[in-house]
Amino acid sequence: MDRNLAIELVRVTEYAALAAAKHIGRGNEKIADQAAVDAMRSSLNAMTIEGTVVIGEGERDEAPMLYIGEKVGQGGPKVDIALDPLEGTTITAKGGENAMAVIALAQDGGFLNAPDVYMEKISSNVPKELNIISIQQDLKSNIKELAKFKKINIEDIIICVLERDRHQQIIDDIRSLGSRIKMIGDGDVSAVISSVLPNNNIDMYYGIGGAPEGVLAAAALQCVGGFMEGKLLFKNDDEKARATKVNITDFNKIYSLEELAQGDVMFSATGVTDGTMLPGVKTNKFMGETHSIVMRSKTGTVRHIVGNHNFNIKKLEY
Repeated sequence: MDRNLAIELVRVTEYAALAAAKHIGRGNEKIADQAAVDAMRSSLNAMTIEGTVVIGEGERDEAPMLYIGEKVGQGGPKVDIALDPLEGTTITAKGGENAMAVIALAQDGGFLNAPDVYMEKISSNVPKELNIISIQQDLKSNIKELAKFKKINIEDIIICVLERDRHQQIIDDIRSLGSRIKMIGDGDVSAVISSVLPNNNIDMYYGIGGAPEGVLAAAALQCVGGFMEGKLLFKNDDEKARATKVNITDFNKIYSLEELAQGDVMFSATGVTDGTMLPGVKTNKFMGETHSIVMRSKTGTVRHIVGNHNFNIKKLEY
C-alpha cells in the first residue's frame, strides 16, 4: 500500500473526532456516534482507494452507514477497512476519558472478519515467541509468569480490566494475588494498545470485550509489536450462525495476533476526549486542536501528529 495512505488516514480520524467532540458531555450517545460516522464516511469516500468495510458499525440491516460490506472510496488499491468512528460513545456522552476515532487499513484479506460478538482478549509487551502468557493458561499463572519475565514483584503488576459485572471473578483473582488493577469504563482498544507501549504503566490487558475492537487493537499491535491473543465467545446459535456466514467454523479457536491482523497494515487514531494514549480535541469558536497517532506495520513507523484546524476555512458539517 502507498505510504501516503497513512497520512490520509489521519485526516479521516481527525474529521470524525472533531465532529464527535461537538457532543462531548451532552448526554446523547446516538447523536455523537452519528456525527462521527457521517464525518468518517465522507472522508473515506474522498480517498483514492477501493475500500471494503470488514469491521464496521454492524450488519447492513443494523447500520445505515459504514456497515460491514460497504464499499467506500473513489477507486484505487483494494483495501480492507476496520473502523470505529467513535470508540467510547458512552464516554463521549458523559464527558469521560479515552474516547477515540479509530481506523485501520489492510491489504485485501488482512483482517479477521470478526462478527459482532464478544472476544476474550489478553495482551502485553512481551515477545510472542516465548509463550509467557496465553488465554490457554489460567489468569493467576499468567500473572506469575509475567512477573517472573519482567523480574518484578507480583504486587507491582498492573492489569487493565473493563469495569463489568462479568469480570468480577477476574478482579477477585487478580486481587487475591496482590496485583493491582487499572479499571476502565469503556475504550478497550486504547487499553490493549497501551498494554504494549513502553511508556504506559499497564503490564497486561485481560478480559472480555467486543470482537471488532479486538481486530482494531490487533491492527495497531502489528505496527508496534507486542503479544495478543483473542477467542471469540458465542452466547447462542444465532451468533454462531452469523460467524459461519463469514467462514468462521471453529468456535473454540484461539486467534494469534497474526490471525487477527496480517500483512501491510496501517492504523490511525485521534483522541476525542483526554485519555491515557491521546489527548482529546480542544476547540474554541475559531480553532480546533487534535492529537493523533498513525502507524504502519511495513516500516514500524509511529507518528504523533498535532493538527491545528482553522474553522474559518475548514467548515465542519457534522
